[in-house]
Amino acid sequence: MLSTEYLFATLCGLTAPPPLLYVTLFPCPLHPYDPLRLDMRGLKLKERRVLERKMKKILKKEEKRRKKEEGIGEEKQEDQSKAAERALEYLKCWSETRAEWRFKKIRQTWLLQHMYDAEKVPDASFSIMLAYLENLRGAARDVTVLQAESVVKEDKGNSSQSADEQKRIQRALEVVRLLAVD
Repeated sequence: MLSTEYLFATLCGLTAPPPLLYVTLFPCPLHPYDPLRLDMRGLKLKERRVLERKMKKILKKEEKRRKKEEGIGEEKQEDQSKAAERALEYLKCWSETRAEWRFKKIRQTWLLQHMYDAEKVPDASFSIMLAYLENLRGAARDVTVLQAESVVKEDKGNSSQSADEQKRIQRALEVVRLLAVD
């Protein structure tokens, strides 16, 4: 297999390319031992640029896959836990110190997306969330009602539910009762 630096340099025209390059970044699922073949002979400048962009995209995907395999994506989980902490702190600030509270769309969005999950939004915070939802207006209110109704509909037909699923349905029912237009 050729190094990615050599491949990219060749595609960019920084080195003299051999007549044929064989690249095995993504083996074909039908023919796992048949590598992707690039023929560099007779390419126009525009075609080369298109090929450069495609190869750059492929190399970026390969690098992302490699990092994921190495476990570099663990930082993302830490970021998600920080997002949860920040959103719950936002909700607490809203309930306790309204003078200092400022609206933050990203925190509201996180809360609306995760309010049915008892692990991410504990019961104490969910009761505050219900008070917060009373003041919800506009499209956010409409979308929240639709999401809560869909959670109730999708899970109501299922007779064998875990405690988490029952808790999720119960929370969705509370949201529907609170926000539904008569």
